[in-house]
Amino acid sequence: MRRKLIITLFSLAVLGGVIAIAYGYWEATRSPILREMRFGYVNWPDDEPPLRLLLISDLHVALPDMPPARLAEIGRQASALKPDAILIAGDLVSDKALSGRVGTAEAIAPLGRFEARLGTYLAWGNHDHWRGVTSIRRALRPTGVKLLRDDAVKIGPLILGGIDDSVTDHSDFEGTLKRMRALGPGPKMLLSHGVGHHKWLPDDVPLMLAGHEHCGQINLPLPGWPKRACGIVRRGKSVMVVSAGLGTSILPLRINAPPDMWMVTVGPGTTSPSK
Repeated sequence: MRRKLIITLFSLAVLGGVIAIAYGYWEATRSPILREMRFGYVNWPDDEPPLRLLLISDLHVALPDMPPARLAEIGRQASALKPDAILIAGDLVSDKALSGRVGTAEAIAPLGRFEARLGTYLAWGNHDHWRGVTSIRRALRPTGVKLLRDDAVKIGPLILGGIDDSVTDHSDFEGTLKRMRALGPGPKMLLSHGVGHHKWLPDDVPLMLAGHEHCGQINLPLPGWPKRACGIVRRGKSVMVVSAGLGTSILPLRINAPPDMWMVTVGPGTTSPSK
């Protein structure tokens, strides 16, 4: 009787594990959820319309969950939203456990299908460094994606700074801020892969967009399960939007952390975040 109970419990545990893995893979490969928020700048020029910025992050192109064809389809969905600009918060590629590596050029080529009136911009992620700066740069050229590696650009009235994920020193962070401020006194926003730079945001850069955390990627309803930065995060007067990303890391599974992309509308007024 006891042996039969043990076999039954073991079978149920195996079945539960299979169901969890199947669900996790389904969630990892589902279409990304579109989330929205609006951020108001007190110094937004009166004669400039708001901008719709689509944030995506952590593409992690690799097999089986994020083949180039899936990224191309997400690009079609993103372009259909007609954003003014697309902002990518790093980690274009991946070399994770239990996955198939996709060549750099093949992985990045679908970014050429992402269409936005004012262009697509990228901040460097840690996986991009691991794959190789030179190969990533070479693969980006035909896509038209503009790399912001500790650099800044003006998109309409908005000054956008992009910081390299390798920046962990405040003095290097100040270099990016200096390049942003050199473009004028207008509204400013930072694009980063990781969330750690949020603590350094000065008052004149009240908004930051990031990724890296995957919103935990696997969130089990267990006591003490670690929580990761996700969604809208406030710190003093500043706001950070953290995307759950599109792909996966380590394992091709997501549980209670579906892939998403954020439409962030920036313009005049006050901040009114909503999910």
